[in-house]
Amino acid sequence: MITESNPTELDQTLSALADPTRRAILRRLSEGEARVTELARPFAMSLNAVSKHIQILERAGLVHRRRAGREHVLSLDPSSLDEAAAWINAQRAAWTARLDALDAVLRAEDRATAGGSSEEG
Repeated sequence: MITESNPTELDQTLSALADPTRRAILRRLSEGEARVTELARPFAMSLNAVSKHIQILERAGLVHRRRAGREHVLSLDPSSLDEAAAWINAQRAAWTARLDALDAVLRAEDRATAGGSSEEG
């Protein structure tokens, strides 16, 4: 059972992706490495607030940090995105199969109803 104190990796990834600021950070990192201060520049929030967003991305495994002297340089790690995409694709496939089955039932019912309605009138 999933609990809030022990979320799964998928939960962490989806939670991290739920925030537009974090998605913007990931979008920027998809272009290449960046220092924390560079990432914070476009946002109307404190460096501390941006750092909290980055920590969430790190815990989700979406971002890796390395130190270069006094600078903290971040890079994107898309492997967690691959896992989330696989889960989403599996859900899509399951729902497509269910909807296709429902469509088949409804079409069969329509054909049965259309066959019986020719005697009415």
